[in-house]
Amino acid sequence: MRMEAGAYYAAAPHQGAMPGFGGAVDEQQAAGVGILLQISMLVLSFVLGHLLRRRKFYYLPEASASLLIGMIVGGFANISNTQKSTRRWFNFREDFFLLFLLPPIIFQSGFNLAPKPFFSNFGAIITFAILGTFIASIVTGLLVYLAGLIFIIYRLPLVECMMFGALVSATDPVTVLSIFQELGTDVNLYALVFGESVLNDAVAISLYRTMASMRTSSSGQNIFLVILRFLENFVGSMSSGVGVGLISALLFKYAELGVENLHNLESCLFVLFPYFSYMLAEGLGLSGIVSILFTGIVMKRYTFYNLSEDSQRFTARFFHLLSSLAEAFIFIYMGFDIAMERQSWSHIGFIFFSIVFILVARAANVFSCAYILNLARPPNSQIPREYQLALWYSGLRGAMAFALALQSVHDLPDGHGETIFTATTSIVVLTVLLIGGSTGTMLEALQVVGDSNRYRHPYEENFEGSSEEGTPSKSKFQLKLRDLRRSTSSFALLDRNYLTPIFTSQHEDDDDDDDNDDDSSGEVLGIPRPSA
Repeated sequence: MRMEAGAYYAAAPHQGAMPGFGGAVDEQQAAGVGILLQISMLVLSFVLGHLLRRRKFYYLPEASASLLIGMIVGGFANISNTQKSTRRWFNFREDFFLLFLLPPIIFQSGFNLAPKPFFSNFGAIITFAILGTFIASIVTGLLVYLAGLIFIIYRLPLVECMMFGALVSATDPVTVLSIFQELGTDVNLYALVFGESVLNDAVAISLYRTMASMRTSSSGQNIFLVILRFLENFVGSMSSGVGVGLISALLFKYAELGVENLHNLESCLFVLFPYFSYMLAEGLGLSGIVSILFTGIVMKRYTFYNLSEDSQRFTARFFHLLSSLAEAFIFIYMGFDIAMERQSWSHIGFIFFSIVFILVARAANVFSCAYILNLARPPNSQIPREYQLALWYSGLRGAMAFALALQSVHDLPDGHGETIFTATTSIVVLTVLLIGGSTGTMLEALQVVGDSNRYRHPYEENFEGSSEEGTPSKSKFQLKLRDLRRSTSSFALLDRNYLTPIFTSQHEDDDDDDDNDDDSSGEVLGIPRPSA
């Protein structure tokens, strides 16, 4: 198997090597050189990214730079005489990737959500993330399967096509969002892209695991069973994460850990709760990634404001630090892996048509969901076509798709996993380098930079005074959609009037907090937020 290798950083001794002090010293020296090389690439990635941002050179974002650095170093290592030892320096177990690199990224994504724009666009975000991801996954899987039936591409079984559709539906627009921040894109567009990508990861993981379980089960491929298992996994994982987050909020509210001599204990407990949520979900057979995502959302909304100011600063910086290091390392590793590993290039047609299919599926996702959402909105609050095109263009693939593709190597037999992994890696590289590098040009062409008046918050409408309520031309379906949209504003009122007072100790300043939540994490970290 491709991923059977893998110590963390220390290399295993060569077979047949004589045990002794000299061999141990050689292995320790090799491990030290490998770690030094990795640290050097991380330093180069951060310095280069900083210089590119200062020069406002958006054609090579930081993620793209990290990917290229890994590919260049891997290319040199591939043609050198030390290829085998170099490969050992960078091999690590898949569980290390999933348990230690992805969780801080996912938690930071949920933790960094700006509550006001997120909840103001909650209905749209949920629609794009759940319904849209399901549409994209099914469309991609069906197109790959049908193309295989007519022998255009390498043929895979239907369930494996659906697994591929699920894993490549996981978007990771880290590159796009960083440029959104730099250029000052409208806060509503930023919230839609960021919120959809965060929840999209959770949905994609649940879909992939559901399809994988269907493949190994003998109960057939009943679509209702697939949906039921997906809902069971997703809702169970979400409930686990929300529950842990609320428990942490109550603990920090009533334990009185904010006194001066307990700041260290307060910060340690706060850092441990996300991993407790992750391990609890995994132990229950659920998705730890989904659980830790919702733990991050809840802990930022409630638990964070029960901390002392010193602990707030420390925890915000700590999780941002972990996330930045993990993201940079993942892109470096992907680039190094592309150059070092023998990819399954025997099915070029599969790779090419997969790229075409995901573009089609992304379009079906965005435009169909936007059409449904606009049916429920007044004309002055609809999602404009420019924002829809920006959403479609922002569908980069990254760490999550790469991680699930690694998992497919183990899950699928007969080289199918290797084919999917190569296709996914190619998609990640093309989207990160081409789409990520052209994002600034795209935003300027669509004229959405700094434009905040074209699309209003859905809750700024005066529903009671709207003259459209009694319009007889409105269908029952549209009226039901509008009722559903109003229910999301009821959730905002529920949060303000009941949940926040129960789970936080600073609810008397809610009005001020809600106005400042959008920028709280950015102010702590010194990160510019998108202009409103």
